[in-house]
Amino acid sequence: MSDSASSTPLETATTSPAHPRFAEALAELGLTVEVRRFPEATRTAAEAAAAVGCELSQIVKSLIFTAWGSPLSERSRELGGGEPVLVLVDGSARVDVERLRTELGASTVGRADAELVRAATGYAIGGVPPFGHRTRTRVLADRGLLAHDTVWAAAGTPHTVFPLDPASLIEYAQGRVVDVRERTS
Repeated sequence: MSDSASSTPLETATTSPAHPRFAEALAELGLTVEVRRFPEATRTAAEAAAAVGCELSQIVKSLIFTAWGSPLSERSRELGGGEPVLVLVDGSARVDVERLRTELGASTVGRADAELVRAATGYAIGGVPPFGHRTRTRVLADRGLLAHDTVWAAAGTPHTVFPLDPASLIEYAQGRVVDVRERTS
């Protein structure tokens, strides 16, 4: 964690500036984290990194994709036939949709629209945290997140973030570590 992150007092779930659903998830997990609120939105990874003062790759992007042609749960059929899947990837990376499709064993994968993101998670795009969602979704975490001691993720709003070591974040999200980032040449 950076020096500036460690000097801020820890927030409890009851006093947290995090979204109430996310604060409740923190409390249920018995997890106390520092939640920072910024006056300006941190909807993009670049905005969040600038606000926090960390590397772009230390920001966790929580992206919802929809997979078709893989084993579907009842909930995914209610949402239009595709299975919502949460992909956690570092802020400097892009998800390779073909690698994701292969990892899921799906026939087709695409980015979810704002309506599906809110229906599946309960949060708006730009504020989706890695856990504490309205419905349980499959979670895949790109291995690149593990390259850092601390990463920062959304705390349920476009104005809030929290730090955590990546292994714990993936564990709390009940994610599976995979390789789905685009390869750089």
